Amino acid sequence: MRSELSALLANIVLRASLLAWVAAQFVKFLLVLLRQRRFDVARLVGAGGMPSSHTAFVSALAAATGRTVGWESPLFAVALVFASIVVYDATGVRQAVGRHAEVLNKILEDLYRGRAVPPARLRELLGHSPLEALAGAALGVLTAWATT
Repeated sequence: MRSELSALLANIVLRASLLAWVAAQFVKFLLVLLRQRRFDVARLVGAGGMPSSHTAFVSALAAATGRTVGWESPLFAVALVFASIVVYDATGVRQAVGRHAEVLNKILEDLYRGRAVPPARLRELLGHSPLEALAGAALGVLTAWATT
């Protein structure tokens, strides 16, 4: 058991990916702290916001894979395609879901206006703007480059 855990922790590609995710989440936390002057611990694990931790995670995965097994490797190709799908989802589908949540929340607000029971709010910060995804990708690639 101990040797499996040691082997897992020794995986440089996994370490680079996890470090990029942690760095992105920490940057989100710091930005909220600096901009809004509030201590929001949920930003350390929550989805959405600048930079995209999903994009940082998979960009680091692809970059670290390319650096360790070679850019011509089929494994790098798989990591790159996987990263592309995640980034597309983060900027496209999840962004649309966030817009839908905004609209639904406005409808709920209109329906319940004047009532004592507040409407349940849907989560609106789900997707990423292209800039947030680009920042996450840059953070992921830089983290992979620095750690592999």
